[in-house]
Amino acid sequence: MTRFLQLHLLTPYAAANLNRDDTGRPKTLNFGGAERLRISSQSLKRAFRISDVFIQGLPGALGKRSQHFAHELVAALIARGLSEEEARARAEAVIKHDKLGKVKKGQAATEQLVHLGPDELATIAGLADRLAASADLNEKKVLVLKDKPRAADIAMFGRMLADNPGFNVEAAVQVAHAFTTHRATVEDDYYTAVDDIKNADDEADRGAGFIGVQEFGAGLFYLYICVNADLLVDNLSGDTALAADAVEALIRAAATVSPSGKQNAFASRAKARYALLEIGKETPRSLASAFQHAVGGRSGEDDHFEASYRRLTDLRNGFAAAYGEASQGTEMKVAADGSGSLADLVGAGRAAVGA
Repeated sequence: MTRFLQLHLLTPYAAANLNRDDTGRPKTLNFGGAERLRISSQSLKRAFRISDVFIQGLPGALGKRSQHFAHELVAALIARGLSEEEARARAEAVIKHDKLGKVKKGQAATEQLVHLGPDELATIAGLADRLAASADLNEKKVLVLKDKPRAADIAMFGRMLADNPGFNVEAAVQVAHAFTTHRATVEDDYYTAVDDIKNADDEADRGAGFIGVQEFGAGLFYLYICVNADLLVDNLSGDTALAADAVEALIRAAATVSPSGKQNAFASRAKARYALLEIGKETPRSLASAFQHAVGGRSGEDDHFEASYRRLTDLRNGFAAAYGEASQGTEMKVAADGSGSLADLVGAGRAAVGA
């Protein structure tokens, strides 16, 4: 049976706009008849993937997602004496040969973002000598793509190549959208910016140099992440050591990394105050329904953190009683009566993938 790692986190943010829509408003969710603040899974995964936690924890095992992945090859061909136009044409031939995406003609780029592993990117760069000698790519096998690139981020979050689906990678990690456990309101921050030079001139008017409005919100967010441990190891060609490093990086990032949205304006840095890692073979389930009725609406729920913690614990116990769940749980709670640590979560996570 498949082994699953399920991570549940409660993270508080004061004034913040970590993930906004096309109008600049914090993203929201209507759940249980109450509006909540929301952080999309796309925003969270991007923040995890480019964080120092991932970069330092997974050296040499992270891919790049870009439309311009062939630019290094173009530069190498120009350095070998080809004109820029011919270098771009030969790089574009590689893109077409491996069906990496629709080519932006004359730019050696694709219209789609393409996620490639470090081994695949190295292969592209390594084609420079061959392409400098000949433009001939008359062979059937792919030049660049690998079934299972050695890239922890691709193994975790997957990739899709619309024109070459045989090289898609099924994501081993599912990340839910984080949302506040309680009703939340988006507020306006009207602000003015002072012109330092004009303000020092006694003859000038006292008007602001600029006025504007930005929106923000605050709350305690619940985040759920589900890891298919067996699929993660398989995506990494059986490399359990790298899979364990990936799980560790994911747990550390989920607990400590925030999206970058409006950080300069709000300094909305936060770490999880509660985390629960469940390891087992039961069918995964989120504990989001603990908050279907918004926290704060019942007696004794003035402290949103303690109330949310109790709701999570009660629902988990309820599932255990109803379905006979017996998953192993490791907790970290940051409070006066707290217990556990991030190291405990990491140790349990690494052990679950065999390292």
